[in-house]
Amino acid sequence: MRRRIKPIVVYLFFFLVIGGLILADYQHHRQVESQVEKTEKTTQTSETEKNKVVEERLVSMTLEEKVGQLFWARVPSSHQLEDLQSYHFGGYLLFGRDFQGQTLEDIKALTSRYQATSKIPLLIGSDEEGGTVTRISSILDTPFQSPLELYQKGGMEAIRSDTRQKAELLKSVGINAGLFPVADLASNPSAFIYDRTIGQDAQTTASYVEEVVTELQKNKVGSTLKHFPGYGDNGDSHTAIIQDNRSLDELRQADFLPFQAGIDAGADSVLVSHNILTKIDTVPSSISPKINEILRKELNFKGVIMTDDLDMAGLADFVNQDEAAFQVILAGNDLILGSSYQTQIPYLLKKVSSGELTEDRIDESVRRILSWKYDLGLLGISQSKEVKD
Repeated sequence: MRRRIKPIVVYLFFFLVIGGLILADYQHHRQVESQVEKTEKTTQTSETEKNKVVEERLVSMTLEEKVGQLFWARVPSSHQLEDLQSYHFGGYLLFGRDFQGQTLEDIKALTSRYQATSKIPLLIGSDEEGGTVTRISSILDTPFQSPLELYQKGGMEAIRSDTRQKAELLKSVGINAGLFPVADLASNPSAFIYDRTIGQDAQTTASYVEEVVTELQKNKVGSTLKHFPGYGDNGDSHTAIIQDNRSLDELRQADFLPFQAGIDAGADSVLVSHNILTKIDTVPSSISPKINEILRKELNFKGVIMTDDLDMAGLADFVNQDEAAFQVILAGNDLILGSSYQTQIPYLLKKVSSGELTEDRIDESVRRILSWKYDLGLLGISQSKEVKD
């Protein structure tokens, strides 16, 4: 009898162990499923709340306020507060002159005044790529290094650390967008854009862009991928109209990859260059519906699309400033960067009066701009309630 009991005990033990493992695996699987469901539900609730806040703000706005939101204006040399009240800008951009002779405390006080003056919270941005393009760090003892230098010295860890430092600095003075990373590729070290890139191939640049976007997201600082559809080895559109003869297939194989990586990582915005892609369109990219369609439909970008500065020769020598602003919006873009808003805003309002531009089209862009502001913590529930009161 004893000899027969042993196999039964062994089999019983075996089935108990296997059963326990199956049960444990099932419970773990259900926990994972439950967590996923909870995350999806939280995300849906968050999106619903955001849409509610955005729509409440939108319906409370006048047409003049909506058109003003389409402009991310250079801070003017005078009447900064008055212009905020008159033109209802979506935001202010700080350039080198705005930091000259200032301390960090001065800049913080300045951005606070801007926000306090504006009825709708502002995007306050400043190019802080590092290296040849620095703004706020130019007044520090050690300005930020270029991505190229950082990567050569310390790889992606140096990039991550640098991005965290930039985010902390910008937020500490009330700047909520740094207008980076540069997602361009350039193979020629003498090319205009090369020193502003990471100086690597498409795959490495894509990884760099993903890392930067992710770090900025963690710190609630706006990210901007630039300069779509990719600068390449072309000349400087600040000083001339640039013709780019690359085909769409060439761009897909390389230049689009870093932009796609940034979009997939959750980039807030994309800045479009003034370069003319001759194989795609006959006009600068910043006013090209075809370029906009590629970005929206092929790369599936849902966020804010902005132009490079409209004052640059690459566009200013092609079309006058007022018509340029109109063409930017007709092409499907959301934010106009520049300093000619005093004539551009009335020009857009006239286009609405004449029926050449619809308020529905303007609403599309304003929704995206307000959504970005919400994501940055600028447009909260309390502010939405204030609008109703």
